[in-house]
Amino acid sequence: MKISGSVALVTGANRGLGKEFARALLAAGAKKVYAGARDPQTVDLPGVIPVKLDVTNSRDVAAASQSLGDVTLVINNAGIYRRYDLRGDNPGDVVRETFETNVFGLLAVSRAFAPVLAAHGGGAIVNMLSVLAWAAFPGTMVYSASKAAALMITDGLRTELADQGTQVTAIHAGYIDTAMASGVQAPKTSPKAVAARSLRGIEAGETEILVDAISAQVKSTLSLPKPTFGK
Repeated sequence: MKISGSVALVTGANRGLGKEFARALLAAGAKKVYAGARDPQTVDLPGVIPVKLDVTNSRDVAAASQSLGDVTLVINNAGIYRRYDLRGDNPGDVVRETFETNVFGLLAVSRAFAPVLAAHGGGAIVNMLSVLAWAAFPGTMVYSASKAAALMITDGLRTELADQGTQVTAIHAGYIDTAMASGVQAPKTSPKAVAARSLRGIEAGETEILVDAISAQVKSTLSLPKPTFGK
């Protein structure tokens, strides 16, 4: 998938990693970058085209796919993290809100734009996942479950869209230095570095991009035996 000359849509592009993806795409020569956001007025990056796109709103998704008929690259970046404590109080419906954005929203956008990509020779769908698709820690159970589900959807999209030539790529990262991880006291990767590594991987045709050391480390342990209960 060539970035130069592409027409890209980035969801959740008004801040954080999404904004950095949009910036990196412009710098890499993308012909056009649509910046999706619930409130397009919050998009302030020069050179992009703001688009009203709440991925949990079916009308927004349908309208975007109908009006953005020149898209060749979709980056499903929009996501939320809500801490969930099994034995504690949780604000609102944490499970439903998390899955609505991280799973159902990702699938809805991918499904809506699959025909658009097919019309341009296949293009690419890129899903921003997480190292937490492979592991869960106190407070991350629901978020981890949503990213694990998104990973399986990514694998399914790759299989189902192979016949139309659509490249489907999963990106995994540990902590990224954005507002989402502001309360975490641990090493973080800059959004700029994540975006740069991701675009290189997309151009190289990688189906799985591990952008930092922690994602590579966790991936390497997946085949190790799981601890036995009570030991």
